[in-house]
Amino acid sequence: EPTVCTELMEQIPPIAIFLQESRPKFPTAFFEYLMPIVVRYLTDVNNQVRKAGQEALLILLEQDLVAQSDIENKVCPILLDLSAPDSDDEYKVEAVNIICKMASMLSRTTVEHMLLPRFCELCSDGKLFQVRKICAANFGDICNAVGQEATERLLIPKFFELCSDSVWGMRKACAECFMAVSYTTSPEVRRSKLSPLFISLISDTCRWVRQAAFQSLGPFISTFANPSSAGLYIREDGTLSIRPPAQDVNSNSCQPSNNITVMSSSANAA
Repeated sequence: EPTVCTELMEQIPPIAIFLQESRPKFPTAFFEYLMPIVVRYLTDVNNQVRKAGQEALLILLEQDLVAQSDIENKVCPILLDLSAPDSDDEYKVEAVNIICKMASMLSRTTVEHMLLPRFCELCSDGKLFQVRKICAANFGDICNAVGQEATERLLIPKFFELCSDSVWGMRKACAECFMAVSYTTSPEVRRSKLSPLFISLISDTCRWVRQAAFQSLGPFISTFANPSSAGLYIREDGTLSIRPPAQDVNSNSCQPSNNITVMSSSANAA
């Protein structure tokens, strides 16, 4: 019964936390009994059960309750199979969404070696624009997960493709995540490659794309600044934060002394 399976999935994370806290008494219970259930439900025929399994998996990853070996040997192979070119459309959309959400919770090596090649393939998926849109909306997070070298070598060419996609929603999503992508690259790549690309978005024929690009203009420009002198930095939640100078904080001016936060692409992608 799907409703029973869904209720079961909702109980998996708290049970896993209890088992982790009581590990001396139950050293292998989670890996032997609970993890196989979560993995199995990722491919359940019922949509509601699959979604519950996906949510449970993400919670387990956030809580760092899944062993690296289980991620690489059990979870990733399932997601790669579900996101394969010949996979069912609904399964593929769900799988790429999970891959993008998982990226920030896994080690850089795991993401780069196991998930990045498939992500690059999905960016060029000509069958489903929904898949490409998920990739575009989460592009900055993937760049941040794999670092500068892999971003410039593998992801920037895919970003160029998405920025010129025939679907305007794709180009808009790219404009929204532009700052996060730029932040991961070298100053030379920002100047020689990303700047001309941004000009094309800010001159786009679709006004929604232009509007998104203008909203990202300030954050994009900020990536050219020296963080030590400008006080700009990217927080863990994906926002660009500006620390006001100490003299401004201590002055009696009307300006607020709290940090000023500019929402980055991943926060605006909704």
